Amino acid sequence: MAGPDKEHHVVLRKYGQLNVLFLFGADVIALIAAWFMAYWLRFVAEIIPVHSGYPDFSVYLVSLFVILPIWLIASGITRLYHCRAGLNRPQEVIRLTGTLAWTILLFAFFTFFYREQSYSRLFVVLFIVLGPVFLFSVRRLAWSFIRRLRNRGVDARRILIAGTTPIARRVAAQLERYRFLGFQVVGHLGEGDDAEDAPVLGKLEEVREVVARERIHEIYVAFPPNLHASQEKLLGALADSSVDVRLVPDIVEHMRLNAGVEELDGLPVVLLSQTPLAGWNRWIKVVVDYFLGTLALLAFSPLMVVIALVVKCTSRGPALYQQERMGLDGVQFRMYKFRSMRIDAEAESGEVWTRKDDERRTRFGAFLRKTSLDELPQLFNVLRGEMSLVGPRPERPVFVEKFRASVPDYMLRHKMKSGITGWAQVNGWRGNTSIEKRIEFDLHYIKNWSLGFDFKILWLTLWKGLINNNAY
Repeated sequence: MAGPDKEHHVVLRKYGQLNVLFLFGADVIALIAAWFMAYWLRFVAEIIPVHSGYPDFSVYLVSLFVILPIWLIASGITRLYHCRAGLNRPQEVIRLTGTLAWTILLFAFFTFFYREQSYSRLFVVLFIVLGPVFLFSVRRLAWSFIRRLRNRGVDARRILIAGTTPIARRVAAQLERYRFLGFQVVGHLGEGDDAEDAPVLGKLEEVREVVARERIHEIYVAFPPNLHASQEKLLGALADSSVDVRLVPDIVEHMRLNAGVEELDGLPVVLLSQTPLAGWNRWIKVVVDYFLGTLALLAFSPLMVVIALVVKCTSRGPALYQQERMGLDGVQFRMYKFRSMRIDAEAESGEVWTRKDDERRTRFGAFLRKTSLDELPQLFNVLRGEMSLVGPRPERPVFVEKFRASVPDYMLRHKMKSGITGWAQVNGWRGNTSIEKRIEFDLHYIKNWSLGFDFKILWLTLWKGLINNNAY
């Protein structure tokens, strides 16, 4: 039934109004049914005997006409009808339950000021329990009805894909995922054989005939760069046509992190990659880093003094160790750590990763690395603005040069300020583990960054991230 929740996609917002109409109608029917069922169970079936007299049914009936407008307000808060192509079942249950919770909360707020009538608490509890059940059940019927309408071509948008290349096939597959919005891929246009997704209906120069014959509403043009001349000819042929034309640039494989399209004074600009920390997001993260970093430094300063003294007394050399690392936008900085190895640790081996049972560690240094206490001085890097509390771990430049040549998308991790802890670290991908998995988790963090995500990682760091089998 449903594809993923893509309610932030502008293209999809323009379609599926029929879906919203049917879903809202289904929800109204479900709410009315749940309301009457709750009333029947409470005052007719009397699952718990009524001792204080029977209320007038008209009071509850009038209240129902208050509930329905409140439901509309609550659905705006939860964005219930923004996803017109459907959600998976757990998501739909959560969204419906959340909307009902807001409805009850707003209704309670309304009745707090309107004291001429009180409502049975058991009735309200029954409505809260029955509501999600009725809503989800009636929605199943609504989606089944919508499916039948779409299969019969009701409110359908007949689409022609200009191109038979892999990107064109991908466009067709994506549109098929949203059949519930009325998208109906009729076929392809261009050279090539029929495919499983849709047949080839003609050559490029036959575009006007195919559009008329197949009653096409929209054309998605998906050509590779080497067919630019053919694309221009096709667009010229459609210049005086009433069909909607959408151009899909063949740069999808180059679109990496938070890609999208912006407008620069009327000029469309395609973003291939960008950091999520722009505008207010950047300053919010900076303020949180400085505030929590200062609190953490004050809280851990006695422990840091003790660690520094023990390091100094148990091995020759300074207590603090500085190492060149690469951070945001590839800028290098000196990262602080408590020294956990001999001062000549890399004299013979050169720049290598720490390995299990590394003989270069001091006895106390092994303990520091295992517990991650050697990382505490990086709070100074946070207050200097070189690092964040949460983010991808910074790497040494020599290893960056090695990995950027062998690991796809490695440099995208530098779109975010480096962190003392990160999503990869709390999931166990630290030390001498898979670089590919670490990058996967780092990019997931950057793509899905939020302040709440940062707090979750900080909590997981305290809960399970300080001691790790891969920290050595």
